[in-house]
Amino acid sequence: MSSGDLFSLRGKVAVVTAGGGVLCGAIAKAFGGAGAKVAVADIRLDAAGAVVDAIVAEGGEAKAYKVDMFRRETVEACCDAVYGDFGQVDILVNGVGGNMKGATTSAEQSFFELPAEAIQKVIDLNLIAGTIVPCQVFLNRMKDNPAGGSVINISSMNAFRPLTRIPAYSAAKAAVSNFTQWLSVHLAQEYNPRLRVNAIAPGFFLTEQNRFLMLEEGTGNVTARGKTILGHTPMGEFGKPEDLCGVAIWLASDASRFVTGIVVPIDGGFSAFSGV
Repeated sequence: MSSGDLFSLRGKVAVVTAGGGVLCGAIAKAFGGAGAKVAVADIRLDAAGAVVDAIVAEGGEAKAYKVDMFRRETVEACCDAVYGDFGQVDILVNGVGGNMKGATTSAEQSFFELPAEAIQKVIDLNLIAGTIVPCQVFLNRMKDNPAGGSVINISSMNAFRPLTRIPAYSAAKAAVSNFTQWLSVHLAQEYNPRLRVNAIAPGFFLTEQNRFLMLEEGTGNVTARGKTILGHTPMGEFGKPEDLCGVAIWLASDASRFVTGIVVPIDGGFSAFSGV
């Protein structure tokens, strides 16, 4: 098998949740470029449609689906629709997640004042609604795939080393990493040894959720926190969305056939640097 065939996604169907976003949109487009048929699922149907248009413009095949991960019935309806349109699902990327300003400590809001409901919502968003529920819904069918399949969860640097100010997000992403390991073993032992579960852990990428922490409002200059992050990133820059795509294709393809239960940092060396 040639290296091109090894990393090809031809004949596979991929579902990418939060596929209308910056990071998972890049992954969805990369999957389309690698030959997969892509179901782009997002709460914002227009954003998902824009990603679909980009995939189709490059000669790929894709379709947009509206889904609200906090409403399980919409996840189930999305799953039914994807199977109705494409007949199968081979790859599932669980991209829904993020932080909330209300669950972030600051000069105006101490840890002791963090609202429990904000903490709970961040945990629900990343772990339960964003990861566990779509795994339950889609894997209930994917487990019967003769050729298996691949699940890619989205963890974070916070799962390796919790960052200041964002306790709920750090705890939630650590739980996503742990759940990834648990599910990889459970599926292989109980259902299908060819059904793999892994995660990627992005380092510091500018997104709508963290931009207020990294860049000064109005000027766009890097904040003191952003400068600290760059100072602890040996490669000296924030990640770009396309930096996720190579690892995502590897984990989705037959090139990683014997890889399951791992969390891959994509962080410019942040997790390897002690600061000294």
